[in-house]
Amino acid sequence: MSKKKTMLDAPKKMVVKALDRTKSTLKSANGYALNTTEEVVSEGILVAEQWQKVANKAIKGGLSLAAKNQDIVFDALTGVKKHMILSKKRFNKLTA
Repeated sequence: MSKKKTMLDAPKKMVVKALDRTKSTLKSANGYALNTTEEVVSEGILVAEQWQKVANKAIKGGLSLAAKNQDIVFDALTGVKKHMILSKKRFNKLTA
């Protein structure tokens, strides 16, 4: 075996160094992208949970408001019915 250095050893070393630098740069970029994505997803989940709580409160409040409005409408209809019955009796007395 020959221990002579060939002319291709220097360019090989340069290529290997360049590939190593590229690998390390890509690893750090990949790690940064992964961490950033995790942060974005975590924040998105937190915000979605908060909006879900708000929507839940709005739905519960809306249902109770609808129930109160329904009670008001039925009370008004009952009052109108009573008034119509009373008016009918009065009208019958006047025309009889």
